[in-house]
Amino acid sequence: MSITVELTYEMSKALGTRRVEVEGAATVADVVRLTRARFGEQAADFERHTRVAAVSVNGVLVTHGRGLRTTVADGDLVMFVKASAGG
Repeated sequence: MSITVELTYEMSKALGTRRVEVEGAATVADVVRLTRARFGEQAADFERHTRVAAVSVNGVLVTHGRGLRTTVADGDLVMFVKASAGG
């Protein structure tokens, strides 16, 4: 089962890639864990950026579902989304 993970602009600048593919994830928590593992020595940078990003699955924020327990399926797009505000 392949899940596409899209990083925020800030994450991609710090980590050197915009998208990664992860295999074997059943939940958003698994996706986050597997994505962190992909960055090896840069895992701390990944972790720092995830603290200020929301997560969506196929365009729906996981806070509106089951949070990190939200299930994922083959072909899903999990995106880290930078919160923004304006007037």
